[in-house]
Amino acid sequence: MFHFTKPPASEITPEAQFSRRRLLIAAGMLALPSLSTAQNDQTLPYRRNPAWNPEDQPTPFDAVSSYNNFYEFGPDKDSPKANAQGLRISPWTVTVGGEVARPLVADIDEIIRWGIEERIYRLRCVEGWSAVIPWLGLPMSELIRRVQPTGKAKYVVFTSLADPAQMPRVRVPVLDWPYTEALRIDEAANPLTLLAVGMYGNRLPRQNGAPIRLVVPWKYGFKSAKSIVRIHFAEQAPRTTWNKAAPHEYGFYANVNPDVAHRRWSQESERRLGEFRKRPTLPFNGYAEQVAHLYAGMDLRRNY
Repeated sequence: MFHFTKPPASEITPEAQFSRRRLLIAAGMLALPSLSTAQNDQTLPYRRNPAWNPEDQPTPFDAVSSYNNFYEFGPDKDSPKANAQGLRISPWTVTVGGEVARPLVADIDEIIRWGIEERIYRLRCVEGWSAVIPWLGLPMSELIRRVQPTGKAKYVVFTSLADPAQMPRVRVPVLDWPYTEALRIDEAANPLTLLAVGMYGNRLPRQNGAPIRLVVPWKYGFKSAKSIVRIHFAEQAPRTTWNKAAPHEYGFYANVNPDVAHRRWSQESERRLGEFRKRPTLPFNGYAEQVAHLYAGMDLRRNY
């Protein structure tokens, strides 16, 4: 069971990353971030949600923004930061449709005006590294409320931008572009699921999935689609990008499970970015209390 505490502002926004420390008025009230010296210095108004502040100290921004998987911009961890800076993120719209009563096309700034909040989540990659990140975003449940899914909607499909003119790796068929991921609708509606538009008080850097990405903290990072342009509510389970590429290694559910090894490495431990020591991997990435009920009765070795 997790015991959440409100960390000091210096832990959330390291002084080296910001010219002034963020001002926090109070939990649940408007937080006014200070101007940043980081690469992406567009601050956002947001509300702090103290329910999702783990005891873990956030990973330094430099580590999170320079060590990424974003295959549209290259296969190496430093490729996204080097190659994504030309990505045009404004104007940007997200089309939401499928089995919904009220489909919509929303501009990214409109989504921000719906109201975003800060949540400090752990994120774990299937390769064995992890990070603790102060995300800014809209609960996916709020988008679901707005579009009113029909009774046929069983899955939510997220599609990323695939523009070979801006994304050099899209010109190479290493994956089935565009990048596509999906959740069951009850997973998407879970209070933890977030449509992130920022982190560390600012808008998302391009290499981290700007201007909008999915964050599902109890699943491996490949479930969190970046640079989303389309959200589709579907009746049938879709094939997703990594599940199509290597189904024996990347299951549809992708729940963090230390008892199920990847075909090429163990999942029993992980290394936090910026640390040398390894730590044990927790089931559901430590969020079992909030999500384990979604998989009651399922064989989590088969449904990996």
